[in-house]
Amino acid sequence: MANELGRSTSPYLRQHAGNPVEWREWSDQAFAEARERDVPVFLSVGYSACHWCHVMAHESFEDAGTAAYLSEHFVSVKVDREERPDVDAIYMAATVAMTGQGGWPMSVFLTPTGEPFFCGTYFPKEARGGMASFGQVLEAITDAWQHRREQLDGIGQRVVAQLGAQPAGAAPDVDLERAVEVLKTEFDPVDGGFGRAPKFPPSMVLDFLLRHHRRTGDEDALAMVAQTCARMARGGMYDQLAGGFARYSVDGQWVVPHFEKMLYDNALLLDVYTHWWTVSGDPLARRIASETADFLLAELRTAEGGFASALDADTEGEEGKYYVWTPEELGAVLSEDDASWVVRLCDVTGTFEHGSSVLQLREDPADADRWRRVRQVLREARARRVYPGRDDKVVAAWNGLVITALTRAGVVLERPEYVEAAVGAARLIRDVHLDGARLYRTSRDGVRGSADGVLEDYAAFAQGCLTLLGATGDAEWFRIAEALLGRVLEEFVADGTYYDTAADAEQLIWRPQDATDNATPSGVSLTAEALTTLASLTGSDHYERAAHQALAASAAIGTRAPRFAGRALAIAETIAGGPLEIAIVTTPEPASASVGVSGSDAAGLLRVAFGNAPWGTAIVAGGPDLGVPLMDGRGLLDGRPAAYVCQKFTCRLPVTLPEDLRELLRPAH
Repeated sequence: MANELGRSTSPYLRQHAGNPVEWREWSDQAFAEARERDVPVFLSVGYSACHWCHVMAHESFEDAGTAAYLSEHFVSVKVDREERPDVDAIYMAATVAMTGQGGWPMSVFLTPTGEPFFCGTYFPKEARGGMASFGQVLEAITDAWQHRREQLDGIGQRVVAQLGAQPAGAAPDVDLERAVEVLKTEFDPVDGGFGRAPKFPPSMVLDFLLRHHRRTGDEDALAMVAQTCARMARGGMYDQLAGGFARYSVDGQWVVPHFEKMLYDNALLLDVYTHWWTVSGDPLARRIASETADFLLAELRTAEGGFASALDADTEGEEGKYYVWTPEELGAVLSEDDASWVVRLCDVTGTFEHGSSVLQLREDPADADRWRRVRQVLREARARRVYPGRDDKVVAAWNGLVITALTRAGVVLERPEYVEAAVGAARLIRDVHLDGARLYRTSRDGVRGSADGVLEDYAAFAQGCLTLLGATGDAEWFRIAEALLGRVLEEFVADGTYYDTAADAEQLIWRPQDATDNATPSGVSLTAEALTTLASLTGSDHYERAAHQALAASAAIGTRAPRFAGRALAIAETIAGGPLEIAIVTTPEPASASVGVSGSDAAGLLRVAFGNAPWGTAIVAGGPDLGVPLMDGRGLLDGRPAAYVCQKFTCRLPVTLPEDLRELLRPAH
């Protein structure tokens, strides 16, 4: 049979459509074929921006001999982890349980009923460094399948039983002060961040620390944010020419990145830098927030209005080739004087490979105009290089994160084009991914994929809709969010436990549930956030109880290992402070007409609400008949737009002036 991946909507799967391997997509038909032939399933899981996925593909999956062996002895299934996070979660849990570590590419061997009996990650073409070659692994699996079948079946059954026995349920309240103390012990006081290399951008932890500072006045919490944000933004992990953050730094000083750029990282970091700006007023925070948002719009927005998943790390088979410079390359496009200046300013001293360097900007140049001019020349020169591959897959959850971040940044930074871009992305998700209250996870080129949305998709998009409600005054976003969260409570919760997949979704060998905030917020943390916002907008005890129940799943993690519960801790901070609600009654026109308009009373109130209220405040703006419960009974004040600041639906006297609203929102400490 032929390779089937050419019909896929996943760019990652389509990258493998030309392999001689007879790849199948994840499907009942693939497992039926394995049962009919009585052969194991080889499951390969990766994603388009994964460097070692490309290496293994080139070494093994493009090899005719390897492909022939796979075709004879296995049914080969290729999965995009970003498209099927449920499948990835199950078999990554099995991989970690069996080997003690995980990663991508993930290589798992399954029985025809889907039970894993051998797990690994990258296998080289030739044995080296104590690692068996991929060919040796395949031969050993084949031999065991033919001669020790019962043993393999038993392994698979035990692994599935172990996964199903993982504990879940409620945990004690989060000790927020204790979580901050733990973070202080793990903080790098010189270079920022937490722990040792490699360092990942701790966006959710930084959000938690900013909310904690806002509630308590803890200056140490703010200092950890400032040091980390400044060092990340000035190092090589941040693209000093065009904005946007790479996935992580391979060293502890944020110098050399793993060059892939992920949508979710940049959405989360945009929100952090916007938040840092509102708390500190640091001009670096504003610059990085603006540049990151500009990067998202320029390089990741799709023709349909959504946002693509990632930019590859590799170009022409070399990691980072698009981004790095040598002094000679600088001299070829700049004057001798300017090239020497950039070498000193950006530390072009061979910080990467083969004498090349990632540009850094450890301090602002004294001559800002010169840097602006030189930066533009370098951007134009770099644009003539081969551009990294782009994964154009639109993921509902990550677009939800972008919608929230762009909306807040657009209002706070007075950049209405950011809000407009957020609206465009939300419309795409609404029109393509949404079928009633059922959400599908991905689309590409405006065509919906077949994968069901998982918990993070529903919750992140719902929160994005509720954030848009505040900036646009369009009640449709409120109705969509309420429907999405209603489906969450009906289909994703059983006996008080929040699952990552719906009850009516495809039934896998184990129903995944993970409360850990890792590269992205967990679905359960995002659900707690969205339900908290919806409870504030509606006054519903039902939503409030459900939010607290969702948060309980992350409580123990937050106290014990706060670096892996950043979003949960942030939501716990919002709840600890008593979520605020702000209703801004405008003229009958939609609030979006006034967003970013200089001199508009409604716009001024809106900017103060978004910029001065604690992150997590529920904000709604629009006409008195908007149809959102928080607006009930509100009206203009002497014919002027008015802001009502409330807590648990108990409100202070309305104000009409932005400075009076700012005073109402001033922290008590």
